[in-house]
Amino acid sequence: MKLCIIGGAGHFDYVLGGLAQGIAVDLCAVAPGSAGENLGKLEARLRELDLNPRRFADWQAMLDETRPDIVAVNPHFGDHARINAECLRRGIHLYAEKPLATTLDDLAELEKLWRGSGVHLAAMFGIRYKPWFLTAHQVVQAGAIGEVRLLHAQKSYRLGQREAFYTRRDSFGGTIPWVGSHAIDWLRWFSGQEFVSVFASHSTRANGGHGELESSAMCAFEMTGEVAATVNIDYLRPASAPSHDDDRIRVVGSAGVIEVRNREVHLLNAAGEQILPQLSEVQCFADFVASIRGEQPCLVSAEDSFLSTAASLLARHAADEKRLIRF
Repeated sequence: MKLCIIGGAGHFDYVLGGLAQGIAVDLCAVAPGSAGENLGKLEARLRELDLNPRRFADWQAMLDETRPDIVAVNPHFGDHARINAECLRRGIHLYAEKPLATTLDDLAELEKLWRGSGVHLAAMFGIRYKPWFLTAHQVVQAGAIGEVRLLHAQKSYRLGQREAFYTRRDSFGGTIPWVGSHAIDWLRWFSGQEFVSVFASHSTRANGGHGELESSAMCAFEMTGEVAATVNIDYLRPASAPSHDDDRIRVVGSAGVIEVRNREVHLLNAAGEQILPQLSEVQCFADFVASIRGEQPCLVSAEDSFLSTAASLLARHAADEKRLIRF
């Protein structure tokens, strides 16, 4: 299968990591997806992996000429929707950076296009594939903590100096849809429940001069089955921290508690407290390609991708409007 990459602002390394493992996909071309987009990081990784796809200045011309089977879309986040829509109209399998869109109207249009397209689609919720999250999820599904009743998830990042597009809502989309969507996705994945309502708040204070970028946020969700779930998000992790990110989840069940913290899985139930051995990491883009070939379902389904994006956008609206929103 032929692959093109549009943009270099997101998690293109999920895709290149799959190619580095030798999956049978030909990266034939790359192009920017946003005006003035810097592809320096993408180009550096291509050199590291000794990959030399064709370069195009115009992504639509690239699609016209190369006619790829798969496109990975990750330009400036405000441009996701229009590029995703064009790929779906052309019937191209879509591996797309999250959020799939930065407005609910655009998201609804994308879902309509996808349902009539017959193509495979997955958002880049790659943290699901990390060994500590895979392990915790498997343990919860096996019933080790009983019925899930309460969840709390965390996304904490260093801010550093971000590109200019992060400073504007129209090009960035907001911290809840960009950073928080990972954690919001975990809530449905771990609980098996759906969202009912959300209240949220966010703030641009202490954002290091990054304009409209929110440096902290909180979301509180009511889910089906009377499950309660919260998410905290920040760009306030100190530069001196030992890692760029601090991803956590705590899932409380009727028979125990499981926590992911510091890339460890802690289980507390009737058998006592233990740190669990972990499953091996699964390569997320390889998983998507395998689903296209009919070998297995993708761990992140198209439905997951749309629902988690919608929840993130509604949470952002709840924070903007300072009110509870029902789904």
